[in-house]
Amino acid sequence: MQPARRARRQPAWHMLAAEFSESTLNQQGSGEFDPLFVISKLGAKVNRVIVAGMLERLDPRETSNGSTLWQGQLRDPSGVNFFSVGDYAPESMRELTIQLSSRLEDGESIMLMMTAKARYFQNEEGAVYTSLRPEEAAVISREVYRNWLVKASEGMLERIDFQEKSISMEKSNKAFIAGGIPEYLVEGLLLANEHYGDFDSESYRLNIMNALDIAEGNVPSYTASNESSSQASLEVSAEESVDDSQTEDESDLKKVLLDLISRLDQGEGVDFDTLLSNAAARGHNRDLSESALDELTEDGSVHEPRFGWFKITN
Repeated sequence: MQPARRARRQPAWHMLAAEFSESTLNQQGSGEFDPLFVISKLGAKVNRVIVAGMLERLDPRETSNGSTLWQGQLRDPSGVNFFSVGDYAPESMRELTIQLSSRLEDGESIMLMMTAKARYFQNEEGAVYTSLRPEEAAVISREVYRNWLVKASEGMLERIDFQEKSISMEKSNKAFIAGGIPEYLVEGLLLANEHYGDFDSESYRLNIMNALDIAEGNVPSYTASNESSSQASLEVSAEESVDDSQTEDESDLKKVLLDLISRLDQGEGVDFDTLLSNAAARGHNRDLSESALDELTEDGSVHEPRFGWFKITN
């Protein structure tokens, strides 16, 4: 009797949320152990990813069989990754999830990095959703987060360049390789070109600029987490959380919001959710950001040309 074939472990891609969440194409073989791949617009053929950002939400939900499924959101400068942790997750991941939920309820700001399997779901109406199934995770320091932002941004920029280069090429493996497309991107780019067609990659370049601004310290940022950990570490510090209102300097938060409006305003102002989401990606508590924005409006530093959109007052 032949032993069952096991699929080899797929490499993990450092990837910003925007690229992964906008993917609508998947590929999976017919074999029992064939891995699922999500193919991004930039040709990344992803089975596993390494993502990082601010842990925004982590809620338990009872399933039909009586087990608990934890659903969470992890935000980086480009958007949000949705993830879930259930009974299928490693025991260390389940234990960490319970600890993180308690710390989040206490108001602690948590920067998290995780290695996760890519998931893909399409509903009856044809809408496509991506999500992640974490394999391991760690609370990280600001320095580790910055390093991840640089690596994820470099990878995205490289894929943008090759994707744009591939548009004018003959759509074949031989032509792509002859044209300088690296072998690891050839299959994914062929599939992406056929599925997505031409698209404007400018939003991805803006994602990279925002990420590198944070990584290089050009944008003021804050994190309540003082733990230092490596990507491989799975231990969570037992230090008591500190109340955000006692540790975050209000004037610095206002400077962050003003800087974000200045950077993101394309002429019509910046909408409320985009502004607060970008502040959250920089480590700022959303409720405190909303209060600071109200104060900036009240003192006339910013105004709303239309409801929910903010501009700096000249």
